[in-house]
Amino acid sequence: MGMSDYYQNLRDKIGNELIFMPGVAGIIRNEQGEILFGRKHKESTWGLIAGAIELGEMPAQAMIREAMEETGLVIEPEKIIGVYGGEEQRFTYANGHQVEYITIIFECRIKSGQLSPDNDEMKELQFFPAHQLPPMVNKYPHHIFSSQQEERAHFVK
Repeated sequence: MGMSDYYQNLRDKIGNELIFMPGVAGIIRNEQGEILFGRKHKESTWGLIAGAIELGEMPAQAMIREAMEETGLVIEPEKIIGVYGGEEQRFTYANGHQVEYITIIFECRIKSGQLSPDNDEMKELQFFPAHQLPPMVNKYPHHIFSSQQEERAHFVK
């Protein structure tokens, strides 16, 4: 799915100016504990399964929707493992749109479904072990990829 009506209407009003965008991302592990990454184009960098939270949508609902759209998997967000934002989460897209994300990262469990790469959202999907992560678009602290999550907030500069 492309840009929602809400974000399109916002862009029609403000053009390419910087907007603050709430989003979700998932640490989705397979039975071997490897983490699922996707990329939208061959030869591009990898990213977690992620997307914007739509108006009226709970963050966990957004994570479930994004996982289905991007991977074909039915997942269950089990816990929040981090919330990240700031200038390191600021991007300018090829079309000139500027965004700064605040992203809620969920630890997710696969409930069912079949991994379906080469869909409208992703061209490639692959699981990677936590000690061999691919080059990523977003900058996240490395500890979020550990299966041994600490139950405390982290301040990252």
